[in-house]
Amino acid sequence: MTRLLVDCTYVYDHPNDNSGIQRVVRNVIRELPTINQECECIPVVMLQGKLYEVKSLAPLPTKGLDLVGLRAGLEQFANLLWLRQRTLERRRPFNQSVWARRLLYVGCRLFALGCLSIPIRVLDRLLKRQQVPPRSVPLEHRAGDQLVLLDSSWHSGFFPLAEKLKREGVGIISVVYDLIPLTHPQFCDAGLVKVFNHWFDWIARTADGYIAISTTIRDQLREEMVRRIGEQQVRERWFDYFHLGSELDLVDATSAIDSKLLRVFTQPEPVFLMVSTIEPRKNHAYLLDAFERAWAAGSKARLCIVGKIGWKCEDLIERIRRHPQLNSRLFMFNNLSDHSLEHAYQHATALVFPSYVEGFGLPLVEAMQRGLPAMGSDIEVFREIGGEFMAYFNLEDPQSLADLVTGMENSGVFPASRPLDQWQWLSWRQASAQLVERIERHIDEVILDRETACE
Repeated sequence: MTRLLVDCTYVYDHPNDNSGIQRVVRNVIRELPTINQECECIPVVMLQGKLYEVKSLAPLPTKGLDLVGLRAGLEQFANLLWLRQRTLERRRPFNQSVWARRLLYVGCRLFALGCLSIPIRVLDRLLKRQQVPPRSVPLEHRAGDQLVLLDSSWHSGFFPLAEKLKREGVGIISVVYDLIPLTHPQFCDAGLVKVFNHWFDWIARTADGYIAISTTIRDQLREEMVRRIGEQQVRERWFDYFHLGSELDLVDATSAIDSKLLRVFTQPEPVFLMVSTIEPRKNHAYLLDAFERAWAAGSKARLCIVGKIGWKCEDLIERIRRHPQLNSRLFMFNNLSDHSLEHAYQHATALVFPSYVEGFGLPLVEAMQRGLPAMGSDIEVFREIGGEFMAYFNLEDPQSLADLVTGMENSGVFPASRPLDQWQWLSWRQASAQLVERIERHIDEVILDRETACE
């Protein structure tokens, strides 16, 4: 029986993160045990040069203070502190004096060290000593196992362990979400571009097969591999894809929906929803430009932005916070629960998603699966996901989105070629099954080719 060792190291170490890749990992891992009796699927983590089987991806309940939650809260506060520092240094007197900027930086640095960095280190030590039931146990690998790099492995230091496993007969399969740090580095942090490029060189040399999250990324991946290692070596690897599911797995129906969000949907005017981390690639500035044009033309539509604050977005956040329509026709929520997000999906008029580039576009299927129509930028991967059931706008012209918004507002008709009630998509169980089935098929083909070559 084939054993798939499915890596979830980052999510295991950061259980409170809830962005796109973390959603994928949690949901795929949750569905793995029930999808295939012919293949044993084992969630694993690679920690300190060793392999462990995961028993619980989420932290186990403990008595007393929630140290994991406290540590996550401190990390989030640290991110907000440095966002505020970068915003302030653009204002007077800091933008007029290098000494004022240095004083601001030193002050923030000292505060972060004393109130954030040191407490986080103390919490890390306490968590290591905390007596709780083990979330993972040591796992012995076997020749013929397949290590599936499902998680965001470019931040990990497990290359030596993975190479050791490969030398001892374990196959390496890399899940690829996108190539954005390579193809669009201007949207990424410089450090990520460097780390991602190093990781890609490693998987290009080390992995036996690659499975992307869309046909668009699969084809881009193969082209990039040809550029890096040549057509001959690429022909020795396999390439495939699987599509992502759509359910929100952290919905707690007993929790309260954000009261400010509830008020957004109490008025009769249409609400257009944007769900994404706030960072340059997601193109929120274009979104504001389009809605400002619609508002200037008399539209009463409202724009609701949902997503945590990311990177390179200081000017955008400042623009939103100073916008004359804020809390009137423009709303922003940076820390909604899945229950509140579910409410937004169910009560909005349409989703708007103006990204420059994506590997998939998870909010599209989350919205459309709930009957919420979606308007997206006219890029290849969105055409792959939405087909004729979505409406598309031109990223070169914000007026094209403004026209879609006002047209739907005036007519009440969503401007897609086909009705959304004819659209169907995968559940997370089906997505996980698709991932495992396609990996199994390629493994069987590789084994058959080897047997044929030996005859």
